[in-house]
Amino acid sequence: MKIEDLLGAVVQSGMSKSSNDRMKNSLGGGGLLDGLAGMLGGASGQGAQASSADDGGLLGGLAGMLGGSSNAIPQAAPSGSAGGGMLGGLLGGILNEAGRAVGGNKNLALGGLGALVGSLLGGKKGLGGAVGGGLMALLGAMAFQALKSKPGQQPKVPLGLAAPRTEAEHAELERNSELVLKAMINAAKADGRIDEGEISRILGKVQESGLDSDAQDFLTAEMRKPMETANLVMAAKGRPELAAELYAASLLAIEVDTPAEKMYLDQLAAGLGLSPQVAQRIHQVVGLQPA
Repeated sequence: MKIEDLLGAVVQSGMSKSSNDRMKNSLGGGGLLDGLAGMLGGASGQGAQASSADDGGLLGGLAGMLGGSSNAIPQAAPSGSAGGGMLGGLLGGILNEAGRAVGGNKNLALGGLGALVGSLLGGKKGLGGAVGGGLMALLGAMAFQALKSKPGQQPKVPLGLAAPRTEAEHAELERNSELVLKAMINAAKADGRIDEGEISRILGKVQESGLDSDAQDFLTAEMRKPMETANLVMAAKGRPELAAELYAASLLAIEVDTPAEKMYLDQLAAGLGLSPQVAQRIHQVVGLQPA
């Protein structure tokens, strides 16, 4: 069982009713996605459906749009303009800076972002691993950007945004992907357990992705076990980039519309050692204002 496949399937299932909107906002909002839908001959505002051929074209097209074989990623419109959300901000410099830190933009995992965008535009469901990789790239970019907002902080480029180049890095990314999945599930339990109806809904969507019984059993066990916030905090100790990724993943997984969820996020941020400034930046990126 590859965790990135399972993570991608869970992302495509939609952990909460706002998950897709928050990922879209993090990726730049309507401006970028409408432009990509136009490239595919669709209209994202009307739920464009990407064909199998379009999925492949989107992965290649977005990778090229974000730098492709070039070491220079084009600059985006100002953040206040249409489509100036997360990916707009990234195109304005974050990806270029991350690329410089890892020896060139060719060493960034851009193809996964293409798969994630394709999924959000209604692409086919058989790209679980690629979508999971795209989520890790997006979370890595969010963490890199948010941590840079803290004066004097020079964060590392997280694996996932930086493409792993060794077996050890591949193994580390797999472990981080599992922690991200667990963080999302843990957040969903913040206002009580995940009820059986919701478990059945998520499992049904995961089954549509073609994942085997081992993956389904793993996911079921994770959704039914007690909360494990302390374990997540311990895993991220001394790893500020991973801490920011786990917090961002949690924001993608829940509505944040109950006192229990808001309290959980406050406690999680404190436990992970995230400053209010960093947590606020992550909230802004996904389109939420902190309480």
